[in-house]
Amino acid sequence: MPDHSRFLPAPSRLAATLLIALLGSAATLAVAARTASADSTQVAIMQDDPHMLSNPSGTLLEMRQLGASTVRIMLRWLTVAPDANSFKAPKHFNAANPADYSKSKWAPYDAIMRDAKADGIRVDLDVLGGAPLWATGKGMPRVHGYPFHNWEPSASDYGKFVRAVATRYSGNYNPNAKRVERGNSGDLPRVNFWSVYNEPNYGPSLAPQGIHGHKGVPGSPRLYRSLLDQAYSALKATGHGSDTLLFGETAARGALTFGDFNMMLPLLFFRGLYCLNSRYKPVRGNTAKLMGCPTTGRGSTAFAKGNPALFKAAGVSDHPYMRWFPPNDEENSYQPSNFGQIKSSYASLALISNLTRGIDRAVGVYHSRRKFPVWITEFGYITNPPAKPTSKYVYHYASPTTAAYYDNWAEYIAWKNSRIASFDQYILQDPPSGKGQGFPSGLINSNGTPKPGLAAFRMPLYLPKTSASSPTKTLQVWGGARPIHFVQIDEPGISQHVNIQFKPNGRGTYVTLATQLISSSEGYFDTYLTFPSSGTVRLQWTYPNDSLLAMSGTTVYSRTQSVTVK
Repeated sequence: MPDHSRFLPAPSRLAATLLIALLGSAATLAVAARTASADSTQVAIMQDDPHMLSNPSGTLLEMRQLGASTVRIMLRWLTVAPDANSFKAPKHFNAANPADYSKSKWAPYDAIMRDAKADGIRVDLDVLGGAPLWATGKGMPRVHGYPFHNWEPSASDYGKFVRAVATRYSGNYNPNAKRVERGNSGDLPRVNFWSVYNEPNYGPSLAPQGIHGHKGVPGSPRLYRSLLDQAYSALKATGHGSDTLLFGETAARGALTFGDFNMMLPLLFFRGLYCLNSRYKPVRGNTAKLMGCPTTGRGSTAFAKGNPALFKAAGVSDHPYMRWFPPNDEENSYQPSNFGQIKSSYASLALISNLTRGIDRAVGVYHSRRKFPVWITEFGYITNPPAKPTSKYVYHYASPTTAAYYDNWAEYIAWKNSRIASFDQYILQDPPSGKGQGFPSGLINSNGTPKPGLAAFRMPLYLPKTSASSPTKTLQVWGGARPIHFVQIDEPGISQHVNIQFKPNGRGTYVTLATQLISSSEGYFDTYLTFPSSGTVRLQWTYPNDSLLAMSGTTVYSRTQSVTVK
């Protein structure tokens, strides 16, 4: 079991005797000008593959205690495939049958599925490359990193692999039984949430990005379209046709020139998926043939029917990282010299409307009115790196305190956008210190001590405006207590509240300014309050007794936010 002391707040006592002296009468304190309608549908996702795989029960418990209702886990093809480092396919191997794979390679994922079900956490299973070498294409360049497991992966072989995964996690598969029997007590849990690949517009994830000998013609959309079609068919054939399926999983930025291994602009990639040029017109001629697209109007008419996942999936997934800058301002990020030319094809959080408009326009070409929700499946801010950076870009990071503030701000931006379905925290805990630059965007340091981001994720707090012209002017207070999601499941019918607390500048202790009822299924609230003076705001909530195991009865707090009243 993990050390849960990292979740415990410093001791705090409310000085009730100072309440009236500091802020006036109780009638003045609980002033809520109005309560806005909270978005109860934005899903909280968390991902930390190394820790989930090495310690599934402990890691999932920590995620549950922080309120993550969904976890994303990547199932890499070559991790479970036999002879993954051989260009020769294994004999007598049925790639669609989960029993033809090693039980020991499945075991870590089986444990995650069982523990997640026990904790009431939904699993987003991302079935991705790299491919075993026997399922890669010809012409693999002998460059650094050769052999390359993501070179032109076979879509048909990938489809068989997805079928094996979907069969194993159908809810009716017992890995120790000789035949499938419904209702067997040893059946593995069912997965009903799927993603296809990871950042396919990024050369190290899927190559080649371009088509050799044809500069500027995108190649990765054709590869990904075929992989997606095969995954869709495999899921439908194994009883997962009505499950949640996401496609895209795109990196938020890219370049106009992409070659084999560069990163392609996400909107250019999506236009390629839908066989459209920069003016959202169907590509034609030799370009269409190279991209695996229809070459005639009749072919375009049949495109939607032939590629159903592009029109029937549950949503589009994106990784809208804002690097080390505020979540609303792409202009401040490090940018190439042609930023003005390519900005409209970015899909970062500050420019997420590029993605929604682009996808709407793309499906509209084929007479679809579908408005895909956007699922944020990776997001976070890198804080002070624990090891010496190996790239000049890694020198740029946010302080832990700034990262916590930016994360709450980013989540508010996502919550406010009706097209965004989820918000993600990548990762839970930083990679071990001294093992390369890693991706230290966790809520917990590599040594197990909490960052400010841990409190910020558990209890988000954001004020769009932090200055009021007088004590009678209201300020919007948005936030919540994320673990309430599980409390509402464990203890239905019991009302949950969050205390909004305030401390004047220079004196006193925190007192409860208002008590906010939480009706959102994900623990959010949105309200408006007046503040008697300049000071600091925080949220307070107590885990109910007998709830969430080690946290029972523990009082926790959000990060703090300064407000100014003139």
